[in-house]
Parts: sequence; C-alpha cells; structure tokens
Amino acid sequence: MQKRILFIDSNHPRLHEMLIEQGFQCDLFYDKPADELKRLIPQYDGIVLRSKFKITKEVIDSAPNLKCIGRVGAGMENIDVAYAAQKGIACVNSPEGNRDAVAEHTIGMLLCLFNNITKANAEVKSGKWLREGNRGIELCGKTIGIIGYGNMGAAFAQRLQGFGVKMLAYDKYKTNFGNEFVKECSLREIFKQADILSLHTPLTEETQYLINDALINSFSKAIYIINTARGKCLNTADLVKNIESKKVLGACLDVMEYEAVSFEGIEYKDIPPPMQYLMKSDKVILTPHIAGWTKESNIKLAEFLAEKIIAIFKK
Repeated sequence: MQKRILFIDSNHPRLHEMLIEQGFQCDLFYDKPADELKRLIPQYDGIVLRSKFKITKEVIDSAPNLKCIGRVGAGMENIDVAYAAQKGIACVNSPEGNRDAVAEHTIGMLLCLFNNITKANAEVKSGKWLREGNRGIELCGKTIGIIGYGNMGAAFAQRLQGFGVKMLAYDKYKTNFGNEFVKECSLREIFKQADILSLHTPLTEETQYLINDALINSFSKAIYIINTARGKCLNTADLVKNIESKKVLGACLDVMEYEAVSFEGIEYKDIPPPMQYLMKSDKVILTPHIAGWTKESNIKLAEFLAEKIIAIFKK
C-alpha cells in the first residue's frame, strides 16, 4: 500500500520529489489551519514539518498509522519526541543540511563584530570616514569556548581551524570528540579560559536560559557571546545587564528570545526593553534567524531528510 506523507510547512521541492520517486504520496498542505491539520493527520503514515505546528501527545494519540515525523532542520522542540518513541514513531531531522551554513554565518557575525564591519559600512554610506573609531581586534590568539558539540558546534570548530585560535568544547552528552584542534573539556575550564562563548545546543528544559547572569559571571574574563542556537537558550535581560557592566564586551545573536513560535518574526509593536537595547547597541550584531538559511542548505536539508524518511519505511 502506498505510504502517505503530510507536508505541514513549506520546504524545498526536492524533498517531496525524492519521496514521490520512491512511491510515496505527498500531500502539500502548507496553508491549512491547525484545526484542519489535526483532523487530517490520522489519515497519514508520516508528517513533515518545520516549526509552526506542535506535535503533542494528543496529536500523536490521534494518529494510529503514524510511523515517522520528519523535521526539516535541526531543532525538535516542537515535537514530543519522547512520547513518539514510546508509540514506536521515528522522529528524524536534518542538521547535516544546514551545519555548514550555520558555521559560516557564525564566523561571519564574529568577524563583523570584531572589525566593526556593519558599523563602518553604515558610516561610509552616510558620508563618514572614521578609521580610528573603527579600529578592530583580531580573532587570532583568542580562546573560544563552544558549548554543544553536535553538527553545528563541530562544523563551527572545523571552520575556525585556520584562524589561530584555541578551541575548548563541552558537551554534556558526548565524550571522546576532541582532536588536534579542539580540546574536550569541562565547563569550568571554559569559564576559566574563554574569551568568546559560542552556544550550539538544542532548546530543552535543561537549556532554557542556560546563558544567564550566573553563568556569564562564572567566566574569569570579560567575554563575547554568540548565539546561533535558539533564542530562549539565552536570557536577554541578563545579557543586557552584563553588557552594561562590561562583563560582556559584545554579542552576536542570530536568534532572539522574543521570536514567534514559527521563528518567522517578532512583534515589533511590543518589543521588550532588553530587545530595544540590543537593537540600538553597536556592541551587538543581530540577524533574523538566518544562520542556516542559505540556498544550498535549503536543498541539503530536504535531501538529508528525504533519505532518512525513505530508510525508515524500508525497514
């Protein structure tokens, strides 16, 4: 019998093309409201989504035929993965597809901050030529602490190898990943040595507000903070407090605590004071959750996920 896959969110057509080539029926219901999607899900063997829809225990219980839930991207926080596993449903994602994009974007943001690139660009375009006011600092010789050494953290470290930096990495759930370029270490060692902290963790109950006032003040030095993971892994008010006290010298944020659930926007009419501060600060580089959002990653995310879904149904 032909397996049916429900596509809840838009994605690169390569994903459903690969599935159709393998005999799957793919129904692209990108614009259906949540209530209608809930009524449709019980008819399907698989679901493909990004972020706008939550797969809860109730949704899973309503779908007796469901064998696979596919997330286009890395984060799985909108899926009750543990309950799905209990019900024998495979949950797969495709972090391999955007790890290169995230790594390159993370380095790009850091270089922009260190070299005042966005500030200088705006000044030159407005008729100002300020050289001394834009004297930068070098990445070479700095110590970078990486928290989370999965696809994103490892790709970031790989890209840093030519910059003459010392790399320390901590991952609570991985061991024996160190190499000649990256030293596997404890958080305490990162606190002691790092000049720059880069976060590469998923959003879970454990990592929500992981970067907070207490953690920031565990560092021996004043630091720079990079977050290309999830916005709610970082407490924005605590970040602002520490920028003001100069414990944080600068920040690169591709993700914000105040993003919509779908990551498609922020309610600008209701922007909280900490976010307003960041938007005005020349010590902060902000981008709209686009670190993994390249033309190449769009295709790779689709292809990696299609391969995983096909493999699940072939078992």
